[in-house]
Amino acid sequence: MTRELEGKIGLVTGGTSGIGRDTAVLFAKAGAKVVVAGRRELEGKETIELVQAAGGDALFVKTDVSNASAVDALIQETVKRFGRLDVAFNNAGIEGRWVPIVKQSEEDWDRTIDINLKGVWLCLKYEIRQMLKQGGGGAIVNMASIMGLIGSSGSAAYSASKHGVMGLTKAAALENARSGIRINTVCPGVIETAMAERTFGAPAVHKYVVSCHPIGRLGRPAEIAEAVVWMCSDRASFMTGQSLVLDGGFLAGPNSPR
Repeated sequence: MTRELEGKIGLVTGGTSGIGRDTAVLFAKAGAKVVVAGRRELEGKETIELVQAAGGDALFVKTDVSNASAVDALIQETVKRFGRLDVAFNNAGIEGRWVPIVKQSEEDWDRTIDINLKGVWLCLKYEIRQMLKQGGGGAIVNMASIMGLIGSSGSAAYSASKHGVMGLTKAAALENARSGIRINTVCPGVIETAMAERTFGAPAVHKYVVSCHPIGRLGRPAEIAEAVVWMCSDRASFMTGQSLVLDGGFLAGPNSPR
């Protein structure tokens, strides 16, 4: 691939597996030095090894994105190691419990919103501060979902968190457009990850979910990673405040088996 992020310093939260891990590796292949953030240290080190195997320089920082001081420390560690921050993928998230609202606990609601929405807000806050301190410029991609565009039975907390990410992204993009900081979201359909396996892993459920994607399969983490790298590159220089949907046709028609 072309080294379209040559000389850039990139940050990936939730980089311990799935889409985050593939994006960290692809950032490195595109020429960036990479900071990987996540809660699981062992998996984080595995991602670092993959980045290094791809020829990249990388740092793992154990981080809880729902904690302001932890996110602040993450950005400080990034700057301490690499001197600046140029691109970021705010990918950390959880699925929560997919149950009807009347069966959903307040604890689960709070945890889902804290990580999926508050976590993105905190990351934006400290990433943007650093980019402005550097004189502006940069690109940030937030992880949303097709559930940020539609609803689904049982997904109240998750869907609310992703709808929130969409609005947050638009506001942040408008606030920082004149500073040259571009902020967008990526909205995947169901991707082959451990999270999807936990949520849709039962055979009958998996078969139904696949049938909702006209392309005939679930997405692959690398397919989302490719889009994120493009959105962070200068090739997407006129794109800000927007959402890129990668869903195998899920939203093109009625959400029913095909």
